[in-house]
Amino acid sequence: MSENERLKKVILWLISQGIVDSQENLAQKLGYNASSVSQIVTGRKPLSEKFVRKVISLSEKINSDYLLGVSDDMLKIQEAAVVNNPSLIYVPMVSQYAYAGYLTGFGDEEYIETLPTVPFIGDHLPKGEYMAFEVRGDSMENGSEESILEGDVLMCRKIKQELWRSRLHINRWDFVIVHRTEGVLVKRIVEHDVERCTITIHSLNEVYPDRVIPLNEVAQLFNVIQVSRNRRR
Repeated sequence: MSENERLKKVILWLISQGIVDSQENLAQKLGYNASSVSQIVTGRKPLSEKFVRKVISLSEKINSDYLLGVSDDMLKIQEAAVVNNPSLIYVPMVSQYAYAGYLTGFGDEEYIETLPTVPFIGDHLPKGEYMAFEVRGDSMENGSEESILEGDVLMCRKIKQELWRSRLHINRWDFVIVHRTEGVLVKRIVEHDVERCTITIHSLNEVYPDRVIPLNEVAQLFNVIQVSRNRRR
């Protein structure tokens, strides 16, 4: 892998973590103009040690040896307790600060590889593609036990697009909807009109009205399988 390809992966990781929101924003934080950074990223200018030092100053997790081509580990290896649990699975997570980056990068396998992972108990889970999303906002909070709170982490199973033409199991699941312009939405679906190819989304918080969304505005659709919540007082 070339130096500029490694740099691209690091930039995607920085965006996924919400540390920067674009390549132009990276240039601003490093004190470079956008054109210079673009030339370095595309390989038209060499990757200097000074530039590497500035990039790794944005996060202590970045391995400088990776950018210099002497290590295959993009992030510094951190010691962790070994969990001997064969049913534990690790799922890529989109943090609430990385929603914008996910909207532009969800189709890029390299971007998905840069996302952090979170563990879930995977007993008896059906085969499928799983993602985790950290909840942003209060639209699914109404004070009941069914509430989904800001900061909750949702383990979700992707619904194949060909299944959108049949009835979704709207009475069984809550959903994560990746809207092509609005980004990641956590909602209930209260109506699925197969003929018109629309869904009606509903928030538990009464402040937010129901809305009808054409399915051609939806990039991805997920069932919410599990909810992980930190203890709150």
